[in-house]
Parts: sequence; structure tokens; C-alpha cells
Amino acid sequence: MAEHRNGNAKTTNGKASGGASAYSINLENFGKRLKMLYSHWNEYNNDLWGASEVLAIATPPPSEDLRYLKSSALNVWLVGYEFPDTIMVFMNKQIHFLCSQKKASLLEVVKKTAKEVVDAEVVMHVKAKNDDGTALMDSIFRAVRAQSKLDDQDIPVVGYIAREIPEGNLLEMWAEKLRNANFQLSDITNGFSDLFAVKDSVEITNVKKAAYLTSSVMKHFVVPMLEKVIDEEKKVSHSSLMDDTEKVILEPAKVKVKLKAENIDICYPPIFQSGGEFDLKPSASSNDENLYYDSTSVIICAIGSRYNSYCSNVARTFLIDANALQSKAYEVLLKAHDAAISALKPGNMAAAAYQAALSVVEKDAPELVANLTKSAGTGIGLEFRESGLSLNGKNNRLLKPGMVFNVSLGFQNLQSETKNPKTQKFSVLLADTVIVGENSPEVVTTVSSKAVKDVAYSFNEDEEEEEEEQKQPPKLKTEANGSKVLPSKATLRSVNHDMSKEEQRKQHQAELARQKNEETARRLAGGGFGMMDNRGASKPSGELIAYKNVNDLPPPRDLMIQIDQRNEAILLPIYGSMVPFHVAMIKSVSSQQDTNRSCYIRIIFNVPGTPFNPHDTNSLKFHSSIYVKEVSFRSKDPRHISEVVQLIKTLRRQVASRESEKAERATLVTQEKLQIAGAKFKPIRLSDLWIRPVFGGRGRKLPGTLEAHTNGFRYSTSRADERADIMFANIKHAFFQPAEREMITLLHFHLHNHIMVGNKKTKDVQFYVEVMDVVQTLGGGKRSAYDPDEIEEEQRERDRKNKINMDFQNFVNRVNDLWGQPQFKTLDLEFDQPFRDLGFHGVPHKASVFIVPTSSCLVELIEIPFVVITLNEIEIVNLERVGLGQKNFDLTIVFKDFKRDVFRIDSIPSTSLDGIKEWLDTTDLKYYESRLNLNWRPILKTITEDPEKFIEDGGWEFLNMEASDSDTDNSQESDKGYEPSDVQSDSVSEEEDDESESLVESEDDDEEDSEEVSEEEEGKTWEELEREASRADREKGDESDSEDERKRRKIKPPFGKARVPDKRPPSGSLSKRPKLR
Repeated sequence: MAEHRNGNAKTTNGKASGGASAYSINLENFGKRLKMLYSHWNEYNNDLWGASEVLAIATPPPSEDLRYLKSSALNVWLVGYEFPDTIMVFMNKQIHFLCSQKKASLLEVVKKTAKEVVDAEVVMHVKAKNDDGTALMDSIFRAVRAQSKLDDQDIPVVGYIAREIPEGNLLEMWAEKLRNANFQLSDITNGFSDLFAVKDSVEITNVKKAAYLTSSVMKHFVVPMLEKVIDEEKKVSHSSLMDDTEKVILEPAKVKVKLKAENIDICYPPIFQSGGEFDLKPSASSNDENLYYDSTSVIICAIGSRYNSYCSNVARTFLIDANALQSKAYEVLLKAHDAAISALKPGNMAAAAYQAALSVVEKDAPELVANLTKSAGTGIGLEFRESGLSLNGKNNRLLKPGMVFNVSLGFQNLQSETKNPKTQKFSVLLADTVIVGENSPEVVTTVSSKAVKDVAYSFNEDEEEEEEEQKQPPKLKTEANGSKVLPSKATLRSVNHDMSKEEQRKQHQAELARQKNEETARRLAGGGFGMMDNRGASKPSGELIAYKNVNDLPPPRDLMIQIDQRNEAILLPIYGSMVPFHVAMIKSVSSQQDTNRSCYIRIIFNVPGTPFNPHDTNSLKFHSSIYVKEVSFRSKDPRHISEVVQLIKTLRRQVASRESEKAERATLVTQEKLQIAGAKFKPIRLSDLWIRPVFGGRGRKLPGTLEAHTNGFRYSTSRADERADIMFANIKHAFFQPAEREMITLLHFHLHNHIMVGNKKTKDVQFYVEVMDVVQTLGGGKRSAYDPDEIEEEQRERDRKNKINMDFQNFVNRVNDLWGQPQFKTLDLEFDQPFRDLGFHGVPHKASVFIVPTSSCLVELIEIPFVVITLNEIEIVNLERVGLGQKNFDLTIVFKDFKRDVFRIDSIPSTSLDGIKEWLDTTDLKYYESRLNLNWRPILKTITEDPEKFIEDGGWEFLNMEASDSDTDNSQESDKGYEPSDVQSDSVSEEEDDESESLVESEDDDEEDSEEVSEEEEGKTWEELEREASRADREKGDESDSEDERKRRKIKPPFGKARVPDKRPPSGSLSKRPKLR
């Protein structure tokens, strides 16, 4: 498929910042693969390597054309980069490199490894800029001849890649000298094909990442784009669709694929074909004709992407109002394609895949055999088409685990019985990337569905058809001859398009409900409804002892109250002696002055048995002792008393703060120590940052520096005591949020376990920079929009914001590279970035904030307290106060840990409802809707106390408002003739009334009561109303309610239209949640 543009192999001739230091060769991979090369060469020398003694590989200079060369593939496979304009010569005891100085300095590191692995000496031949390399080539030829003499060979056999035409002055000179050097030349293409055929684990990972990107682009961009074009009847050319798709492949973030863009390229320009012109050859291209999507038309899309130079491919065929022949052709092709994939098992021959596909076509549609492609695909990897691995009917190559194939099968140039010349001729094509596993093949492009229901579309342009379909349940349309037509994925260009989207969402939510109830049932059955409660009691602090010995008491200074700050004690004069008390025993201290210039000080102590007294180890240990509850002293020195009160309060505050911090630290999980980066590894640094939460202490706050070390981050300021360490292993989520509409650019870390920042215990640590100086010019008045100073100032602000965002982005990219190393793979760390387009306003705490989803969380990182909710910890989401006429609604998140309180976000604008539903649905989160707020504590308590009852009652389906509506409608119909009677009122016991206390929080209870009273009074005469009004005036309204009215209110349905589990907690436990308005 159009092999014309340079691959994405990282070349070392570019002007990368930092020079050669920007590249590093993985010596472990190099050693392992160099050993494989020599072993394969020795083992299959006669069969595949042309009995060569020397391997000479010349890589051409870089080109803008996309090409797949064995020489480039060897570069990437062996050292991880493409080395253009480089000659590599492999001999038994020597490896020669002829290249520029820059490449030679990068290759220096392989010398030791090559010697250890294959006992070969690496010799560098550095070519000067204006040198043609002739002398260096002669020295290589001398080394080849010298080795040949040692091996008793008259004419050396030199292996080279015969199919690659030399390009550039260096390679042309090399080819000419090689031909004239009196060497026997042998083609070694087959040797490299066999060597590259079986991929190792690193290569398989690269293929899987490439395949995931390719199939994600097909599913999340190509398919929606085609649907939009067809639905809106746009005129778009195949070539413009190709350009748009190529841009998305090169920017994977657009389809929410977290792969680095610099590692990605296309395998070939994306292919879009329609309108009767189809070419299923790999060299096909998209033309400038418009996409054709009328009835019975066919659209073929094929895209391929590369990750770290490893290719993947996927192709799909889309049918618009398919006729019988098109339906049959696609169904047969789908079956044949699956058969070909199933035949890719270890031990089978490559021809088995094509034979399996051919058998299916011969059995199910023999008339289509002539139109079947002559191959079922090729091997794929560093090259888009690996030679020697074609899946045709004649290839007897045995399949091995680790081989990767592009299984591509189609029917070419089928004739359809239509009058439209653009639909008379059509083709169908399917392609997937498949890995041969140990036991069975693995299709790595399954993200993009090829099922009939996902590729067949239908039009409903006739109004009669639309009306019929609205009246009748949906059925498979059939032709006049009775043949079945494919079920369509969606009805395009239809007035009901939005409705169909809502219906799809409802169907998906119904499936999620089933899965969620099954999952919850399994978890509750296993007793796993709650995780460990982290709110454990803190460890008691040690005994508070002021003085261990009587001799430690300070010498008395008259009989005055003394404060011993060093020992945290106060000494009180009692009966002529100084009696010490630890300051922690003091509950309160106060002073008061009377009219006689005397001053009183009153000290109240903590004693056991008093209300709200904390139980410390001292009071528990000496609970039977006699305690002094309070003492009072009189003094004629008010200044001294005032000073004593102030000192006691200050000392109490310091001790309480220290003990609180000690208790907080006692609950912390012990973490590993930070390993400071050594001289070899320079820490990644970001300067002039502020931290939240801020360090305690007085004095001016200072900015600090964040550094990434060997196993964690360290943030420090110029003050020695202001330091915070964050271990990589303790990071649960990392976020990077550049400033757009906000005043700050930030990095945020949400942790597994609490750490101390200063004297604060926290799980969220944030580092930020203000991108704009918040300064207001006083008395400046209004300035003109064309004021040059104003324009210059705005430009400075934009430049400053862009520079800060870029500095943060560079830091994030370097840290992501660090986290990509093998030792951090298990941590699965990568900076996540919020999706602003999916954000919404809401009140999670006290203020309205902008809340945004990320790929794994729901976050709000600007206002304190922060919001970080992990999506995979969510059980369900309930959208409350949803209904007509409501300007806003609330969102309640129920966690899988039922002991954890639900999280509420209030006052979300109703305009955000559809967007939130769509986001929840795409992230596979089950949501429900209710018209009232629910009191969740008793609901969760009910579930945890009796999980079996909860499961029997249908799990979370009690929240299903649609089911509730139908139940309520039925009950209302049956209650039309209901009239209250004494018998029925007696049956409403007080106990039942208590049990029926509502689990629904309602602010309008009083209003509803008054509305019901007014409903009762409808139909009364004016005289009756006047009598009641006058009686109400006399009794001041206290007893205006009749007995019937009170009974009517007592039996009012407590749950509205939201059902709850049958088991309900007693009424005393139902507290109303205060509303923020």
C-alpha cells in the first residue's frame, strides 16, 4: 500500500538537541540480537546466507520517500536506530563500521558488548566530511582478504542485499569497488528475512502498540468521520479523507491513545476507495474523486501505522444499503478471513491459511473463487511486506510462535446488477494484524469490529418506509427473492438519528447494568463489599511527664506561678510548695480583674469523667487517683498574670500541635528512601515552583525546585527544613494541566499512602507556577483596545504562558521517558492530561468549580480541596434531581467500597447532562437517573447488612427510574377509586410509620403537605371555605388540619418514583443532608 515515504525509524543524522547524547543504544538488546545474527548465520549459512564468509550491509542516505529496506531494518533491529550513509561489514572476528564521526561516537559503546558476546572486535572507519571514503573501503577489503587467507579460501564470498540499489556517492562508490574487488558476491536477502520472521517480546510489544493505534484510529476516527460525512451528505474527496486520517495517526492523543507521537509514523498513506474504482493491491492509493455513498455502494478503508518502526495494518469494508450479492460476498469473505486466521498455528505451513480461506469460498460461494485475491496476506514487522512470508497457496514455510502476519483477503471486481455505473462493479476487503501464539493466533486489531452489524448501514429516504418502521418492530429487510439483507448498524440521514444514538446508549447501559449487578453479586458473595477502613484509631502518644525526678525541678523564685518552657510544665504555689503540672493537663486558663486592683487567674485541668475529655494513657493508667479539677489564684500584679496566661496558652498550643503531628506521623506507611541521582544520571529539574499544601511555619513563603531522582521526586526550597519526597512507587495518578483559562500551570500527584508536607498529612501534592502576575493598576481607568502598551503587555503575558507550558511539557516528557524504563513498568505511571472538552461546572465542596475527566480519573485541581476520583473504583453513578424544568442537577458517585461515603457534586447545569451521560457511557460506567436526592448512608448500610436480600431484589435496578415509572403508573391506575376509611387508617400503625421514613431527601416536604391540603379542599362550597377560614383565624391555624388530612399525609408515599431496597433502617438514623444554595 503505497510504499513511498520515509519510515519512522529514528535516524541519527538529524540535528537533535544535545547531539549524539540524545540517543542511547540498548546494549542488552544489541548483545542478544548480535548473538542471534551470528548463530543464525552459522547454522543456516549454506541454505539462506549463500555460504558467505562476510556480510556487507550498506544503508542509503535518508529520503522523504517511504521505503522498506533490509539494511534499514537491520539497523533498527540491531542498534535501535537507522544509520543512513553507513556501511557495516560483519566477519568472524571483526565488525567494521564506515560512517561519520557523530555516528562512530555513538557506536563506540558496542565494542565491549560485541567482544563479550561473539568475540568480535569492532573497528571504526571515520569518514571526514569531504572524503569519498575510498581509502577506508580499501582497508576494509584488506581485512576481508586477510580473513579469507586465514580460512584457506582463495576468493572471499561476500554476502550483500542484491535487491537494494545503491544511492548516494558513498554507496555508489562502495558498490563499484565491491564489484571490482575480485570477490564472489552472494545474495543474503533470504537470511535476513528468516532472521526477522520470529519476533521477541520487545518486538511483539511494539507490534501490539502499533496495532492498537491503528484499530483505535479506525474505530474512533475513521468510522465516525464516514458516518458524519454520509449523514450530513457532504462532498469530501478520498484524498482529503486520507490527509485527515494521516494527521490523526501522527497525533495519537486525538483518539485518546497514550503513545508518544515521536515514535509513530504511517505505514502508507491511508486508503479510501468508493464509486466503482477499487484496487486491492498493496500499492493502491486514494484518488481525488469524492466519496460515493448512495444506495448499494461500497466503501473500502485501509490504514497502517508504525510504532518504533514496527508495522501494523487494518482494512474494513463498509456497505451502504447492501443488495443480496454484496451481503453474500461480505458474509463469505468474513468467514474465509476468520478461517485463514485460525490456520495460523505453530507447525502449520504458511499455505494452510490461504487453503483454509479458499475451502470456505469453494463451499459457500464457488462462483466467487475467481475473484478471490491470490494471497491471504504477508508477514509484517520492520517491513510492511516481509519477503518469504507470503500467505499464498504455494508457501511451504513452517509457522513458528512469534511470527506476525497482515492477514489480508478480498474479492476483486465483482459485478452487481444495478443500473448505476458507480455501483455495478465493487470489491470487498478485510485485513487484520495477527500474531502466531504458542497454541492459537492472536488478533491484535480487534478494537475495530468487522462484524456485519458494525459495517452495514441503511438509508431511510422514503417517508413510507420510515412510517412503516415506526409502526412495526425492526426486522431484517428482505429482498423480493427472499434473501436476507444485512442488519444495519445505524439509520443514516434520518430524522431520528439523535434518537437512535440515545437508544444505543440505553442498550449499552442495560448491558452495563447486567454486568454491574453480576460483578456486585460476586463481590458481596465473597464478602468484599468494603476495603480496609483507613480511619483507624491513631496510636496513643507516650506518657506526658514533666519531671522524672524531684531534683529536676527548677529552684523556686518566691511563691509565684512559673512557666518552665523547656520541660513544658507550669509550677503552681500550693501550701508553700511549688507543684509541677504538665501543660497538656490544662484544659483552659483565664484571667479576670476586679475593682480592687486585684487580678484572678483560673486554671481548669483535664480530669477523667468530664464530657469531651480525650482519653489519654495517663488518665486510663491512674483512673482511681484523686485529680485537681481547677485552681484559682489572686494576684496584685495584673501584668504578671496576663503574661502567665499568654505563656500558658502559647505553650499549650505548641504541645498540642506537636502531639497532633506525632499522632499523624504514627499512622503513616513507611516508605523507601529516596535514592539521589549520581554523577552519571543528572536529575530532571523544574525550577521556581510553588507547592500545595504549603509548608507550615512563619516567614515569607519561598518557591522551590522539583527534581526527578532514581526512584522518586524531591521538592526543596532554600530553607533546609522545607523538603518533600514523593516516591514513584507511592504515586497512584500523575496529572499535568497546562494553563489555558486558568491562572496556573500545574503538576499534581495523587498518592497511594499519605505523606507529610511540613506538618500536614496529605494524599495530594501539587506543584504549580502562576502564568500571569495578578496585578491591578489603581486609578488607571479604561485603556484603549488599540493602546500599544496594552497590546505589548498582552503579548508578554501570552509568551510567558507559552514558555511556562513548554517548560512543564518538556519536564513531563522526560519523566515519562524515565517511567518507560523496564524497572518502572509494573508501576504503570504516565502523566495524564485532563480533557477540557468533556468538563462541566459543579459544586463538590463549597464553591462552584470546573471538573474535568482524564483517561482514568475525574479531577478538579485548581481549587482546594482537590477532587481526584479514580474511575475504576466507582461502582455506579446516580444523576439526581433530573427532570423537566430543572436548571441544574446533582451527581452522586457510589464507590465499590461500600464503607466509603458517596461523593456528591451538586448544582451541575442541566446543559451538561447529555455530555456527562455520553462520557459515562463511553467509559463503561453504569449511571441511573432519579428525580430526587437519595440519602445514601442508610441505603449502603442496608446493602452491607443484608447483601443477599439486595442481590435477590435485583441489585441496583431499584434505581432504574424507567422501571419505577411503569410501577407507579400501574399503582396510580389501581388507586383511582381509593377512598380513605377508618379500617384502613387503623391499619397504619405507628411502627409502620417509623419504618416508612423516607430515604429520599426533599426540601419541599412542607410545600407538598400544603399542596395536598389544597387538593383535599377542592370542590368545597364558598360557605364551607369561609367557615373553615374563620375557624382557622380563631385557632391561629394550629389545629386547622382535619383527622383525614393528617391520615392522608401519614400514608403519603415516602419514596417518590425512586425505589429502594425492602430492608430499611430505623427512622432515627435518617438525617437530612444540608443543601448548598
